[in-house]
Amino acid sequence: MNFSPAPPLRTVRPIVQAAFRLVIGFLFACHGAASLFGVLGGAHGGGTVPALQWPGWWAALIELAGGSLVALGLFTRTAAVICSGSMAYAYFTVHQPNALLPIDNGGEPAVVFCWTFLLIACLGPGAYAAEALLRKTTDTKPDDEVATASTS
Repeated sequence: MNFSPAPPLRTVRPIVQAAFRLVIGFLFACHGAASLFGVLGGAHGGGTVPALQWPGWWAALIELAGGSLVALGLFTRTAAVICSGSMAYAYFTVHQPNALLPIDNGGEPAVVFCWTFLLIACLGPGAYAAEALLRKTTDTKPDDEVATASTS
């Protein structure tokens, strides 16, 4: 008898990965929407970030657009790398100068989002990603024909 949990976990991995991508992207997009539009409590407890202000407004735009793209599974890896970089920048320019460790400088969310988006960039979108639908609609030839044509 095989009591290993690996086979059942392997089958649900793409679905769990997609749920993870969806939740993280949604939370990140909500953070951007709060900063840009003052919804969901607004930026820093109320209000909005002034338009075109560096780096706050641009970070909020990356959060909204990048989080939405990741949640949808559209250009997932690229969007996740940009989101990860934006959070690394936020940590090192806003939080880290106040104290060395994230627990001391309030930078835990930035660190967690940074590493989470890096993980999504490495693993890909998982199941139910919009980019998979786009690939299906743009491929007019079956995979065998494409492979044969490229080797000729």
